[in-house]
Amino acid sequence: MARKLVWLPLAAALLLLWLILNDSLSPGQIVLGALLATTLSLLVAAMRPLRARLRRPVVALSLLGHVLVDIARSNLAVTGIILGPPERRAHSGFMRIPLDLRDPHGLAVLSIIVTATPGTVWSGLDPDSHTLTLHVLELHDEAHWIETIKQRYERPLMEIFE
Repeated sequence: MARKLVWLPLAAALLLLWLILNDSLSPGQIVLGALLATTLSLLVAAMRPLRARLRRPVVALSLLGHVLVDIARSNLAVTGIILGPPERRAHSGFMRIPLDLRDPHGLAVLSIIVTATPGTVWSGLDPDSHTLTLHVLELHDEAHWIETIKQRYERPLMEIFE
């Protein structure tokens, strides 16, 4: 029964988005939105070969808290780099981080975390060596960045998805 209702949360979110974008709660908009949301959700569900399984929701909430704090800190740091002295901007660079995370959903979340954090950009992932190429705006200590990515993000994502 639960397998057949996998599309329901997506349909509910699409219906809500439809109603917000149309700025209407008229019966016609609700029916049209429900039909579109249900149809699209069922079509999309058939295209997803792998299903994500959230194994530890408490770890996911903790990770979300860490990410929000890191994004706030990074915003302040990037502001300091941009508005600060020019020599502070001379320390950007690329680095390579070996990853143990293999789950595609975990890798997708890691890419979102890295890209959403100001001052870092996910530049690529080598599928053979499982090495992440990361661009960092203020790269002073590469070992610190590797430790941060592996311990603060990769380890919890492995607990959540693998």
